[in-house]
Amino acid sequence: MLLVFIIAAVLWGIGMLMGAPVRARWTMIGVLWAAVLGAHLVLPDDNPLRLATGESPVLWAMIGGAAVLVAAYRAGLNWLRARAQAPDEEVSDALFSETELNRYARHIVLREVGGLGQKKMKDAKVLVVGAGGLGSPALLYLAAAGVGTIGVVDDDVVDNSNLQRQVIHRDDMIGTGKVFSAEMAMKAQNPFVVVKPYNRRLSQEDAAQLVAEYDLVLDGTDNFTTRYLVNEACVAAGVPLISGALSQWEGQLSVFHPESGSPCYQCVFPEAPAAGLAPSCAEAGVIGPLPGVIGTMMAVEAVKVITGAGEALKGEMLIYDALYGESRKITLKRRDDCPVCGGEKGEKPA
Repeated sequence: MLLVFIIAAVLWGIGMLMGAPVRARWTMIGVLWAAVLGAHLVLPDDNPLRLATGESPVLWAMIGGAAVLVAAYRAGLNWLRARAQAPDEEVSDALFSETELNRYARHIVLREVGGLGQKKMKDAKVLVVGAGGLGSPALLYLAAAGVGTIGVVDDDVVDNSNLQRQVIHRDDMIGTGKVFSAEMAMKAQNPFVVVKPYNRRLSQEDAAQLVAEYDLVLDGTDNFTTRYLVNEACVAAGVPLISGALSQWEGQLSVFHPESGSPCYQCVFPEAPAAGLAPSCAEAGVIGPLPGVIGTMMAVEAVKVITGAGEALKGEMLIYDALYGESRKITLKRRDDCPVCGGEKGEKPA
């Protein structure tokens, strides 16, 4: 048997010296194996060649079977790797330009996103309420990710005190409407997205109509009146709502979508806290990078909701404590007596 392995090594070495492809070298060794196995099957038991190569054909058959299994395993791995690295069939020049394909390549190679997921993002319409601390990173990352249409609602203007945390705005944009400042930054980041600025405060008169035009809403506002209004409009339109909030060193976020069985915002917060119990960032302060952390997490949840990747934070709230580097999740449940999504206002999902 040792003689066969020596001959195989010599053949492999000759192939290397001659520059033969690896497949050709394995083919030569395969021919050698077939010749040895054939000799064992044809020659009598006492033949010197059989005695010099292991006597029994069973061992050589086992070696050949093991080699076939290894080759099949490697071929399967290569096939899976090729599928992961190649764009999905749905991605074509008709859907994406060459520049877009290159820009979103890191998404397309992700198994959970792929070409189909990137196509879903290009077709998606996302409304972001608030272009402040939470809206800033969320808007930038939604634009960078290739979300096709992004609406942004805010009636405020850029102020010097915003720049400590609202990274979408620049110093030379002070005094400009935040929605226009955000639009400029988003288009500079990704000219392939459509940005719709709404330079006004969301009101009872237009909230339902505006929300109904979008597939997903992100709420980064800092007052309960607007949060309740956005929640009501989302429940009425059946649109998922990603809501984030901040206070000093702590942030939280969740995905509210009663149609999928999760609670709505008012299930969790039935009433606005009494005056003074929930001070604004201007009153209590907030560490600058914290909105970036929570706002970016909101963008990640948006990508997951749009593409169907992973498990979105539905029925859960993620709480992040930046001061001590801790995070935890708590379970959220619907309330039958919720005036927005439960009781007489709607039926609980089965």
